Amino acid sequence: MFKILANAFADMAAAYERRRVWITLATEDVGDQHRRTALGPIWLLVNYFAFAATFIFVFTPNPTAEFAIYVATGLMVWNYLTDCITQSVTLFEREESFIKGTNLPLSAYVMRLTLQNLIRAVYAVIGCVIILVLAQVNVTWDWIWAGLGLVIIVVCSPAVIAVFGFLGVFFPDSQFIVANLMRVAMFATPLFWTHEGEGGLRGALYYYNPFTYFLDLVRTPIVNNAIPFTAIGISLVFTLAMWAIAIVLLGSLRKQVALIV
Repeated sequence: MFKILANAFADMAAAYERRRVWITLATEDVGDQHRRTALGPIWLLVNYFAFAATFIFVFTPNPTAEFAIYVATGLMVWNYLTDCITQSVTLFEREESFIKGTNLPLSAYVMRLTLQNLIRAVYAVIGCVIILVLAQVNVTWDWIWAGLGLVIIVVCSPAVIAVFGFLGVFFPDSQFIVANLMRVAMFATPLFWTHEGEGGLRGALYYYNPFTYFLDLVRTPIVNNAIPFTAIGISLVFTLAMWAIAIVLLGSLRKQVALIV
């Protein structure tokens, strides 16, 4: 176990030393994805508004300002989580040429995708702020907890990306399974529907869905002006568990990745 931990931390330390490489690659990725378009990365903002408008005005007959705030904050977090999970399953496969042709540590690819998604998420944050302003939301000191929630999400994301990245290498069918599950999860997660304490299926989808608590990390302080103690506790436990799994996988299987992809 000590050797596994030593290998994992050595890999992460090497990635930190070469941070300029994955920072440069991540920023170039976002620009390259929209290089030949008229709006460039602004399309990310347009996409956010399109989804938000659909959830706010199509799924609810008489939307209120409170519901718009509810959807805007939830969608902002959901888009980031979805990007991290769905893109991570094929991460090492996409980076095959780099993995076999360079000596970059695997953690560098994980951080490249993490930063890329963070840059993309900035446009969703801008869109969310615009909706909150239009909805005339009241800013309170509880919003500080929403900031803490964003920090927890960012800290958790590299571990999630690493775990799903290894899953995609050793179980190739997982990319299709994960993609389909995330489509279902969008409707099974309280993204555009609310939970008022009901039992049954809706209650189970709310309480036993890990995405619920990551959304509540940011949503509850803004929508309800309350501290999401339950969401913070569960999210921290989940984050620690994912990091533990990621470190074990990184320390024990990183060399096998280059042989399989």
